[in-house]
Amino acid sequence: MGNPLVYEIWEKPASSCVIGICSAIWFYIQKKNIGYSNVGLSYETAIAGQYWRIITSAFSHISVVHLVFNMSALWSLGVVEQLGHLGLGIEFYLQYTLVLVVLSGVLVLLAYHILIQKFKLEYFRRVTAVGYSCVVFGWMTILAVKQPSSKLNLFGVLSLPISFAPFESLIFTSIIVPQASFIGHLSGIIVGYSIAWGLIHGMSNYWAISMLGWLMLMFILSLKRTGAVDLPFIEIEPVTDPSLPAVGFIPSGNGRTLQMNVLHGRGAELV
Repeated sequence: MGNPLVYEIWEKPASSCVIGICSAIWFYIQKKNIGYSNVGLSYETAIAGQYWRIITSAFSHISVVHLVFNMSALWSLGVVEQLGHLGLGIEFYLQYTLVLVVLSGVLVLLAYHILIQKFKLEYFRRVTAVGYSCVVFGWMTILAVKQPSSKLNLFGVLSLPISFAPFESLIFTSIIVPQASFIGHLSGIIVGYSIAWGLIHGMSNYWAISMLGWLMLMFILSLKRTGAVDLPFIEIEPVTDPSLPAVGFIPSGNGRTLQMNVLHGRGAELV
């Protein structure tokens, strides 16, 4: 028999928290009847300044099957938290989960940009990616490099050798689920290899907290600037003299005004 669920949760606290967050967001989205187009990431919304979607798209899911599949894989990959002796562990997991969320999202947008601008594939302008599997594929890849003898267990019935799991899963999901984001999954694999091979390294609690702080600031300001959420305590105004960029908080009647330059910018996929 396996270990009790409570013990498993205790052994995988970070994975358990992410699963709880994604599940709560899914229930909220269903209750409020929010469409994936309102939270997903697309090239068109990104160039419109809706950078907050890099975060919301990762933690949102279209259906309960989409959610269960991703969270089942993530639960199996939670073994990373128990591998401190391999240089992994809980801190590594938290620090590089942040990196995977951000860089895989940026890489997806870069791929869309190349496909649209270089190859004139306008279809990718409105393709909307949503789901946590960019991060799942990233951790799958890291574990494949760090501990190739491991196995990836899905739903307690399907077991894949972890060393082949990233590309097996990439091909399998692309065939079985045609709307699965090949680009999103591949982006997670690329970032995963970059971390596992040490091309991306040096994360510490200090840098992770700093990165999280800047992400929160970007998240709030892009929400406010695009009008997605009304934040009455922050107002964004253009500086009168464009040659003198400035950022500052100025007291106003309803809170604070953040004064800064405003730069004018020129299908669903499961991830």
